[in-house]
Amino acid sequence: MKEMVVQCRIALVLLFSCILYSRGFTQPILTYDASSISKDEFLNAYRKNNTASRTTAKSYRDYLELYIRYKLKVKAAYDLRMDTLPSQVAELQNFRNQMVEPYMHDEASLEKLVHQTFLRSQKDIHLAHIFIAAPATALPADTLKAFNKAREAFAALQKGSEFGEVAIEYSDDPYVKNNRGDMGYITVFSLPYDLETLAYGTPLGKFSRVYRSRGGYHIFKNLGERKGLGKVRVAQILLAYPQNATDQAKSETGKRADSIYAVILKGENFGELARKFSGDNLSYQIGGEIPEFGVGKYEPGFEKAAFALGRDGEIGAPYASAFGYHIIKRLGRKPVPSAADKATLDALRQQVMNDPRIEIARKEMLQRILKTTRFRQNSNLSESQLWAYTDSIVQHKPPPRIPGLNDSTVLFYFDAKAFFVKDWIDYRKSVRNVPGAGPVRSNKELFERYRENVAYDYYRNHLEYYNKEFAAQLKEFREGNLLFEIMQRKVWDKASADSAGLESYYKAHGGKYWWAPSADAMVFTFSTEKAAGEITRKIRANPSAWRKILDSSGNQAQADSGRFELSQLPKAETGSLQPGMFSSRVKNPADNTVTAAYILKIYPEREPRSYTDARGLVINDYQNYLEDSWISELKKKYPVKINETVFNNLPK
Repeated sequence: MKEMVVQCRIALVLLFSCILYSRGFTQPILTYDASSISKDEFLNAYRKNNTASRTTAKSYRDYLELYIRYKLKVKAAYDLRMDTLPSQVAELQNFRNQMVEPYMHDEASLEKLVHQTFLRSQKDIHLAHIFIAAPATALPADTLKAFNKAREAFAALQKGSEFGEVAIEYSDDPYVKNNRGDMGYITVFSLPYDLETLAYGTPLGKFSRVYRSRGGYHIFKNLGERKGLGKVRVAQILLAYPQNATDQAKSETGKRADSIYAVILKGENFGELARKFSGDNLSYQIGGEIPEFGVGKYEPGFEKAAFALGRDGEIGAPYASAFGYHIIKRLGRKPVPSAADKATLDALRQQVMNDPRIEIARKEMLQRILKTTRFRQNSNLSESQLWAYTDSIVQHKPPPRIPGLNDSTVLFYFDAKAFFVKDWIDYRKSVRNVPGAGPVRSNKELFERYRENVAYDYYRNHLEYYNKEFAAQLKEFREGNLLFEIMQRKVWDKASADSAGLESYYKAHGGKYWWAPSADAMVFTFSTEKAAGEITRKIRANPSAWRKILDSSGNQAQADSGRFELSQLPKAETGSLQPGMFSSRVKNPADNTVTAAYILKIYPEREPRSYTDARGLVINDYQNYLEDSWISELKKKYPVKINETVFNNLPK
C-alpha cells in the first residue's frame, strides 16, 4: 500500500509539472474551449512560419487568424480521438524514434572530448612502457603480488635506475628484451582512453605514476614528443622469413628483397610484383595496398620507414623487421589538421562517438539524467542482503527471509515510475551465462549497469517532459499529422467525392471560371538542348508521329498535352504563336532540361470554361468553401477569446 502511495505521489508531481510547463506561468494570448495558448507558443509559431519582411501589428493579426483556424482543426481532431488511430500512433512513434537519439548525449561532455582529442592529435609521444599483468579475474593474492611488483619497479625508477633496465627486470611484455619497453610513438586513439590520458599527462622526460587498468599495472615514460605526423597510405611487398629462420636464411631473404627492389627501380609494376612475391596475406592480392594508418598502429620500425617517404610514389629501400624484409611504396599522405574548423571537429566527433571514450560523456549524461528525473534509491535496502537474495533466486534456491525484502520491494524510482526487486532479478537472470558477455561480473557491477540502462530508457521514453525543444518538435509533428488526417476527412475527400455539390457550386459560381486566351498544345520537356533541337526538328517534319519519335528517343523527352492558357506556355509569344509551330525553348537552370510547346489550335479570345474544363478549379474553391463553413461551426463550438492586452504587447 505504501508503495502504491509513493507511485501515486510521484505521478501527480510529474502531472503537475507538465501542466505548469505547458502553460508556461504566463497569461495566455488566446483561449478556446478549455485550451489556452501562451504568448511564447504563439511567437514561436509566428517566427517559424511568418514570411513577411517586417513584423507589424497587421502581420501579427493576419497570422493570428491562420493560427486560430489551425488550432481549432487540431482541437476537433483530438475530440474525435484521431490521435488514437493506429496509423497516427505508429507515425508519431516512428518520428519519436528518429528524433530522440541526438538528445541522449551530453553535448557539453561530448564537445569537451572532441576538443581534447583535437589538441592531443597535434602531438605524437614517444612512449616507453612497463606492464605488470593483473586481470580483473585474478585472485586477490595474485593481484597483490602484481601490485607489489609494480611498486618495486616504481621505487627503482625513483632511485634513478634506467627505464629500459627496469622494464627488462619487471615488465610482462613478451617483447621487452628486444625493445626494452620502447613502444615507439603513439597518438590519439592508439591506446585505450585511460592509458592515452596517462601518456598525454606524463611530462617530457618523466615517468608516470603506477596506474591500474582492467588488464594490470602500467608505468609510462615520455621519451620524446613531436608534431603529429597524421596518416599515410602505402603498399608493401613483404618477403617473410621462413619459420625458425637461421641467420643465413634471413640473409638470403634480404638478397631477394634487394633483387626485387632493383627491378622496381627499373620500372617494373609494383602491384604485379606484390601479387607475385609478397607474403602479406592481407594485401598481396590487391597489389600490396594497406589501409590508411596513423602512428601507433604497426611496429615502430615499419611506421618510421613508411612516414620517412617524402612524396607519393616514392619507394623505400628494403627494411628488415622481425617478420621479414619490407619494400614500401607511398601512395598518399594526410597531415594532421592544424585548424579546429567545422569539418575537422565533425570528423573527430564521429570518431569519438565510435570510440569507448564516449563512455565518459555517457557517465556524465547519466548523472544529469538521475538529477533531472529526480531519481531516488531505496536507502533501506542493504547491498549484501540484496545480493544474497539475488543469488538465491538466480540459483533456484529458497531466498533468505529478510524483513522488507521481496520481489515487490521498491529498488528505486523516477518521477513517474518505480522499479522493483523483481525487475532487477529478471535482468540478472537475462545476463547470466550470456555467450560473449565478457568476464563474469559481480552483482554490484551488473546492478550499476542495470540502473544505467533503466535510467537511459526511462529518460528516453519520457523525454518530452524534460526537454522543451523535443516536446515542441513532437507536438508540432503530432498536430501536423492530425491536421492532415482531419482535413482529409472533413474537406479534401468530401469535396472530391461530392459530385452533386461540385456541380451545384459550379452552377452557382460559373461566372468566375474563364479561359484566358489559350491553346491546345503539347508541352515537351527535353533532357538537353541538343536533344531538344534534334527531336523538335523530327516532329516538325512529321507531327503525327510525335509519339513514335519520343519512344525512340531513349527517354530524352517527355510530353504533356491539353489546353493551356497562353501565359502558361514556355515563352508564350501571344501574338506570334500559330498552329503547327513550336514556341521558343526555355532552359531550366535547376537541372538544364529544356521545355517547348507545339501548338495545335489557338483560342485568341477569353471564353467561359465548361464544368469539365473547370473541375480542378471548382474542387479547389469548393474545398475552401467547405473549410470556411466548418471553421464557422468550430468557432461556435469552441469560442475563441483573444487577450488583446497581451496581443498588443507582442514585440514589433
